[in-house]
Amino acid sequence: MSSPPRGELAAQLTPVVREAVEAIGFDLESLDVNQAGRRRLVKVVVDGDDGIGLDEVAQASRAVSAALDAHDHLIAGAYTLEVTSPGAERPLTRPRHWKRNRLRLVKVKQPDAVEWFGRVGEADDSGVVLLVKGELRRVEYSTIERAVVEVEFKQPPVEELALLDGKQAKEESE
Repeated sequence: MSSPPRGELAAQLTPVVREAVEAIGFDLESLDVNQAGRRRLVKVVVDGDDGIGLDEVAQASRAVSAALDAHDHLIAGAYTLEVTSPGAERPLTRPRHWKRNRLRLVKVKQPDAVEWFGRVGEADDSGVVLLVKGELRRVEYSTIERAVVEVEFKQPPVEELALLDGKQAKEESE
């Protein structure tokens, strides 16, 4: 029995893998299936609210492997499983990405605008508060073309963190 084409196979595996990953408390960020010689390469990217380390990747790998073995009729052949966490260059595309990166510096590109930097504040399902050049600015996700976390090698300025925490304290007191 042969397995379905790559895109169709990924679509069939996604609910199986999502269920396995969510059962251990993580989110499935992406799933891709590629042909690698005679085998298939199943690449799974997982994340969690507090990030994901090596122990969590190993736990997710075991859960996904067990789920795929239970549904081996879908792959119908040998495969290699690669489970990983999102890289530093992963775009922020969902509200949970913004929430998980609170207080981090991000580079934002909006249509018809130059790229700019801001520090992530409170995020909800429709937008995020960003600290841009000392001022708090609410940005709706629908107006963001692309956003990525900027890697910082030092602690964020205390003044910026205070402004973002002050915004949160002010909203909670209202």
